[in-house]
Amino acid sequence: MNLPNKLTVLRVIMIPFFMAALLVDKIPFNIFIALAFFAIASITDWFDGKIARKYSLVTTFGKFLDPLADKMLVMAAICCFSALGWIDVVAVVIILGREFMVSALRLVTAGDGVVVAAGIWGKLKTAFTMIAIVAILALEGFGIHNMIVNEVLIWISTVLTIISGAQYLKAYWPHIDSSK
Repeated sequence: MNLPNKLTVLRVIMIPFFMAALLVDKIPFNIFIALAFFAIASITDWFDGKIARKYSLVTTFGKFLDPLADKMLVMAAICCFSALGWIDVVAVVIILGREFMVSALRLVTAGDGVVVAAGIWGKLKTAFTMIAIVAILALEGFGIHNMIVNEVLIWISTVLTIISGAQYLKAYWPHIDSSK
């Protein structure tokens, strides 16, 4: 297993530690610990892709697990945020729906030998969502529970999520159009 794939696996392994730190409020500075786990996991996402491309270490395993790890990390965070009452559950459902749709699209197109690569809107959505999650964690960690800020951040992420999902559907519609 190459270094980029190890970083991706590390990101997946960090998810339950992130969740435990966030949800167990008896842990001193739990939100900051969760923030550290999330930030480190997010940074591994940037590094694994950069290393894989620079040193030609792109693998089928990495193409499969990297986007899945991203989705798992973000879904874990937003589900926890919703459970804690920090964000609107409607935004969570929309984001989760898009993630499942894109994952299903990847499965369908794989049958045609097509890999659904992350587009610019998908990358923008992922980057902004991770930044929004870090911002929400930081605010909450400092005891600044501001639902307006949390909602603005998560709804910007949701709009980017809808746009990127629509872009994927438009680009790969011929693979799912049942009339063909």
